[in-house]
Amino acid sequence: MKGLESNGVSRRRALEVMGLAGGAALVGHLRIVGDDTGTTLKRASSAANPSNTSFGPVRQIDAGRLNVGYVEVGPAEGRAVVLLHGWPYDIHSYAVVAPLLGSKGYRVIVPYLRGYGTTRFLSSSTPRNGQPAAVAVDTIAFMDALKIESAIFGGFDWGARTGDVVATLWPDRCRALVSVSGYLIGSQQAGMFPLPPKAELQWWYQYYFATERGRVGYEKYRREFAKLIWQLASPRWSFDDATFDRSATSFDNPDHVDVVIHNYRWRLGLAEGESQFDDLERQLSASPAIKVPTVTLEGDANGAPHPDPSSYAGKFAGWYQHRIVKGGVGHNLPQEAPAEFAKAIIDVDRSS
Repeated sequence: MKGLESNGVSRRRALEVMGLAGGAALVGHLRIVGDDTGTTLKRASSAANPSNTSFGPVRQIDAGRLNVGYVEVGPAEGRAVVLLHGWPYDIHSYAVVAPLLGSKGYRVIVPYLRGYGTTRFLSSSTPRNGQPAAVAVDTIAFMDALKIESAIFGGFDWGARTGDVVATLWPDRCRALVSVSGYLIGSQQAGMFPLPPKAELQWWYQYYFATERGRVGYEKYRREFAKLIWQLASPRWSFDDATFDRSATSFDNPDHVDVVIHNYRWRLGLAEGESQFDDLERQLSASPAIKVPTVTLEGDANGAPHPDPSSYAGKFAGWYQHRIVKGGVGHNLPQEAPAEFAKAIIDVDRSS
C-alpha cells in the first residue's frame, strides 16, 4: 500500500492529509472539504504546535478493578473511538487527533491505562499487573462502564497491543482497528527465544528492568528515563519541554513503576501473571488472526523496536491496509503525525 507523503509535523501536513478528499485553504483554521460534511476544524495551529492543545477536565469512572481517568471529545451520540496510549506516554499523544475526530462527529474516548495519570486501583490488594491480557480486560470493563458496545480502536505501543488483543479476543467489541507497528500480540513463550545481538540491543531497557537496580533506577529517574526513550524512539521529533512535561506528570502515578516493571518482566518470564488471565494468554500465544477491518501504520523514523510489516501482513484476515508515514515520523505516531492517524481512523471506519 502506497505510503502517505508528508513534510514533517506541520500545518501543511494537517492541510494535505486531513483534506481527506481535496485541498483546503487555511485562514486561522483548517477546513476539510470534499466529504459529506465539509467540516471546519478550528485551531489548526495546534497541529503545528501540539503543546498548545489541552483536553478538558479529566473524568473518572469505576470500571472493573480500576477507577479510570479519561477524557472525552465529540458528540455523545457519535460513533465511539477508543484511543489507547503506550509507554512512556499518556493521553496527550492524542491531544490533536481527538479534536480532529470529534469535529468529524466521532465520540472520542482516551483513557489513562493502569499505572498512568489519574487511573487508580480500587483495592490495595490487587496485583499491580502489567501483562497484556490484564490491560485488555481493563479496556473491556471500561467500555462496559461507559455502556459502549462496540468501538473503533486506535493505538500505538502498549495501546496498539491492547487494541490487537481486544480485536482478537472480543471482535464484537471492536468495530475496526488502527494499529501502529501492526501485529504486536506476543507471549511469554515467544519471549524466551533470543534475537540477533543488534535486535537485542534495542531492548536494553527491558533487560535493565529485569534487575533490581533497574527498578530502583526507574523509580528514581522516571522522567529522565522517559525523555530518553522519547528521544531514542523518535529521533527526528523535536518536542519541546512543555510537551514532555505535560505527559510526564502521568508517570507520578503511585502504581506506575510497579505496573511498568511487571509488564517487562512478565514478557521475559521473570514475573508471574494472574491465573484469571491464563486462558486468555493461552489463546493469544497461538498468535490468532485479526479479522476486523484494520489499518496498520509505521513511521519512517521509528527508533523503537518494531516488526517488519511483511512479517505480520498475513495476520490480518479482514479488510487491511498498511501505510508508511513519511517525514521523519517516529514511534509516537499519533502525536507526531496526528492528521495521518486521524485519517486512518476515518478510512478504516468507512471500510467497515
